[in-house]
Amino acid sequence: MVILLTWNLNYEPVKIRENLWAQEISALFSAEKSWGKVQEYLSALLISQNIKDITADELVVFPGLEELFSLLEILNHCKEGKYDVVIVDCAPTGETLRLLSFPDVLRWWLEKIFPVEKLLLKIARPISKPLFGVPLPGDDNMVSIAELFQQLRKMHEVLTDQEITSVRIVVNPEKMVIREAERSFMYLNLYGFNTDAVIVNRLLPSENLGQYFEKWGEVHHTYFRYIKDQFSPVPVFTVPLFMEEVVGFEALEKMGSAYFGKKPPEKFFFCGQTQKIRQAENGYVLELTLPFVEKVDISLSQKGDELTVRVGDYKRNIFLPRKLLGRDAVGAKLDAGVLKIKFGGMKNGGQRLR
Repeated sequence: MVILLTWNLNYEPVKIRENLWAQEISALFSAEKSWGKVQEYLSALLISQNIKDITADELVVFPGLEELFSLLEILNHCKEGKYDVVIVDCAPTGETLRLLSFPDVLRWWLEKIFPVEKLLLKIARPISKPLFGVPLPGDDNMVSIAELFQQLRKMHEVLTDQEITSVRIVVNPEKMVIREAERSFMYLNLYGFNTDAVIVNRLLPSENLGQYFEKWGEVHHTYFRYIKDQFSPVPVFTVPLFMEEVVGFEALEKMGSAYFGKKPPEKFFFCGQTQKIRQAENGYVLELTLPFVEKVDISLSQKGDELTVRVGDYKRNIFLPRKLLGRDAVGAKLDAGVLKIKFGGMKNGGQRLR
């Protein structure tokens, strides 16, 4: 069976045909299952400050919480094992990248900040309300938050497991859309996600177009060849521009046949290693695949056994694998879309690399 996570459906899985279920992800609905105790605390906090105009429902619209609860729905389906395949109909590129990077960001918060904050709250809780009239979160609230973050850690493991999860990029044969797809592909590699296929959508045929569309056909197929070259070795598939809008099962089956042919759609068409370590003279080299990126867009910093890689507006905190523990990053270079970071001897504190 397959479940499709999308929009404009019920908040619980609904069977829409044999072996196919669908569900709309709702942050509010998911919050009621995962965020209850924290909501209670936030309500009490607002009441203590004589703020009564905000309802509990409004307390789940913090930036990022929609992404968080969307991830939890995906994790629940994976843990239940009820469905053979979980398909996520992703939002536009920027939102999708924030969704996929969310577990990595929160994992850092959980491991670096949360233990200290929990200790400080334990010390301050007995005196906070008498002195300031502000209740601090109790142990059950902190446990709820910790459990939530632990689930996100598991979610990160699921999403980056290249044996069970992949991403497919859909791109129209247009210049700006291709540039956006290239950036998406690079960021997916940065966070360790496997892209197993690129789909060129709405591709015009190469002949019999008539005078009006003949030039457009040439442009489309020029871009199609460019996409195949740029994304190699990831396989590139095509979906033609149909004569009518793709709506309904019959049209979708026609599109599926054009795309997959006789290939099983759940099969992974490519599995590439986005991160690897190799031994080098006097140390090791950590290699990160970062296609379509320029050297000036990358900055690196290291503090202890944590490496921060920033590319444009996105950054990833990498906890160094065992082979690199106790070693300093002594240099880095970008070579044919691969960032190669050399590690030498023992670390001597934080440093910044360019």
